[in-house]
Parts: sequence; structure tokens; C-alpha cells
Amino acid sequence: MDNIDRKILELLQEDGRITIIQLSKKLNLSRPSVNERLRRLQENGVIQGFTARISHEEIGKSTLVIIQIGNLKIECHRFEEIIKKEMDILECHRVTGTNSYFMKVAVASMKDVTALVDRLIPFGQLNTSVVLSSPIMYRPLLPVNDY
Repeated sequence: MDNIDRKILELLQEDGRITIIQLSKKLNLSRPSVNERLRRLQENGVIQGFTARISHEEIGKSTLVIIQIGNLKIECHRFEEIIKKEMDILECHRVTGTNSYFMKVAVASMKDVTALVDRLIPFGQLNTSVVLSSPIMYRPLLPVNDY
């Protein structure tokens, strides 16, 4: 991966709808060269897909919550299967430390938080934190320089 690949990744994360023509102009490369680099980045699994970032507030899910769960009462794989069905959970990370999982949740109201907590509490000890603000909502992910 060279500096051009890094720049492609940065530009795509800034604007996933950027055209090949726009990319080729910004990179001073031919369209076939940009296409080849994109194909290679996808085949190597660096680019896993293209998607849109959605504002949770604008779709009626204005309450963002971090839920931590520890002291699990069931096996991790069973817990993971259960939470995959909880569509309000945006992210779930299995972590080290006193808690086993950190989950990012977006819901419409505190009533929905309560309902989700009630569904999860049988599986372990919960700690919930309501997000007050998000100074960094999204940051482009770029490879280390010596990659």
C-alpha cells in the first residue's frame, strides 16, 4: 500500500459517492489506474464495502447510549447470538477488563433504553451511560505509515 492508496482511502471516507473521474483528477491518475487500485483494495479486504452514514437524530433515534455488561451468566457465543437480534444495538465490542462487552445503542427515548436494559439484565451486570455529546462522531481510518 502506497501513498496513493492511502489518499484513495481518505477521499472515499470523506465522500463515498466520489466518482472515478473525480478521484482520478484529485490523484492525477488515469481512470483505469484508479479503477485497478480500487479493485485491488477491495480484493485485499481493505475496502469492505460502501455505505452511507445516517444521522440517528434525524431518523428519530435521538438517545445514544453506551451499555457495558460484565459478569455474564451465559456463554459469550450465546449472548452474542441474542444481541444480534437487538436492532437498536449499533455496535458491540467484546473487551478485556471488568466488563465483557461495550455496546453502542441508538433509541428514540429513555423508555426504549429501559426496555432494552430490562431485556439484557438477565444476562449479566449492566452499566449504562447516556451520551451527552460526541466531539468525534467519525474519523477516517487510515493505515499506519509503514504498512
